Amino acid sequence: MPDTQLRANGERVLADLNALRAIGAYKTGVHKPTFSEPHKQSLEWLVQKLPEAGLTAAIDGIGNVFGTSARVGPKLLAGSHLESQNYAGWLDGPLGVVYALEAARVLNSDPSLKGAVEVAAWCDEEGHFGHFLGSRSYVGQVTEADVDAARDRTSGRTMREALSDMGLAGRARVTAEKGRHVGYLEAHIEQGDTLESGRLAIGVVTSIVGIWQYRIDFAGEQNHAGTTRMVARKDAGLALAKFCVAIDERFPAACGPRTVWTTGRITLDPGAPSIIPGAAEMLFQIRDDNPAVIVRLEELLRTMADEVNAKGPCTVTVERIRTGAPAMMDSRFQDAIEAASKAVADGRSLRMPSGAGHDAQMLATIMPAGMLFVPSIGGISHHWTENTADADIVTGAQVFVDACRRILGG
Repeated sequence: MPDTQLRANGERVLADLNALRAIGAYKTGVHKPTFSEPHKQSLEWLVQKLPEAGLTAAIDGIGNVFGTSARVGPKLLAGSHLESQNYAGWLDGPLGVVYALEAARVLNSDPSLKGAVEVAAWCDEEGHFGHFLGSRSYVGQVTEADVDAARDRTSGRTMREALSDMGLAGRARVTAEKGRHVGYLEAHIEQGDTLESGRLAIGVVTSIVGIWQYRIDFAGEQNHAGTTRMVARKDAGLALAKFCVAIDERFPAACGPRTVWTTGRITLDPGAPSIIPGAAEMLFQIRDDNPAVIVRLEELLRTMADEVNAKGPCTVTVERIRTGAPAMMDSRFQDAIEAASKAVADGRSLRMPSGAGHDAQMLATIMPAGMLFVPSIGGISHHWTENTADADIVTGAQVFVDACRRILGG
C-alpha cells in the first residue's frame, strides 16, 4: 500500500470535476464544443489550477494547455481533453485531465520522488474541427495548411477565426521535445459496460482501435416519383439501402472478433418525397485494432462496389476519408496500472482493448503510452446521461496516482 500522503484526495478530485461540469452545463451533462465560450472557460480554469501542482501553465497556438515542471529527473506526461461532443457527457475528457492534475499535485510535492508529472489538455479530441487535432499537432502530424483548411463541422466557422477569437492567433504550436518524457498516461471512462457488468473498478487498456472512415457515393437518375415506372428507375437511395444490407451480410465472414462497422449518416439528393433520388451518400466507418483486418474489409468493400457497378442500374464510388492507425499500449505501463489496482483497488481490474479512439494513440506514435478506464454507468457515453459513480471516480484517481508513481520509479 502506498504512503497515504501520496494518495489522491478524492474530495478534491470530485470538486474539480463538478467545477468543470458547471461550465457549459446542459441537463446532467455539458455542451462544450471546441473553442466555444464554455471550452475557453474550461481551459482558463485549468491554467489557474496548474500552479497548485508546481507546474507552469501555457496555452499553445492550437489550444492545447500544458503544465510543465522545472524539477530534474524523468517526466511523465498525463492528460486528456476538456471539450465535449454536442450536448454530451461531463466526464468524457475532463476525468483524465483532473486525474493528471491530481497526480501532479500529489507526486510533484514529494521530495523523495525523482522527476515529475506534467499535464496536457489536448484540443479537439472530439473532432469539431478535425479529430485529435491537438495531440496530432503535438506529435508533428498537423501542418499550417491543415489548420487553414479546418472548419467547424456544425457552424462552418474556420479554425483560424476560432483561434483569433480565443486570442491565440499567431501563437506558436508546441511540439514534443524528444526525450523529455518517459511516456504518456491517460485516464478515461470506459464508454461501454464491460467493467460495470463485471463489477470491476479498473480497465487496463491493451490497445486502441484504428478507425477508417469512408464516403460512399451512389449515382442514379433523378426523376418523378409518380410517373417513372419501377423497372425504369435508377434509384440511388435504393442502391444505397441494398449496399448497407449487403455489408451486414458479407462483413461477418471477413471481420475479426472485435471488428465493428457503422453507417453513421445517409444523405439522399434532393431528399424530397416526390422525387426519385439521383444521388445518395453514406458515411461509413470500420474499427479494429488489427490493421490486416481493416485492409481485408476495405478490399471487400471495394469488391462490393465493383459488383454494383458491373450490375447497375446505379454506380458507386468508395473514398477513404480518414485513417487512424491502431495503437498498442506499452506493456510496462499496463503492468504499472495493474499493480496499482492490486495495491489500492483489491485487484478488481481487467486488461481490455479500447473500442473508441483517444489522444493516447497519437502520443503512442512517439513515446510509450498507457490508458486506464473507469466504469461507465449503463455503458452510456456521448450523451448527457453519461455518468460514473463517485466511488468509482475516487478509486480510479487512487489507482492513477499510484500508477504514475510506479512509472516514475517511486
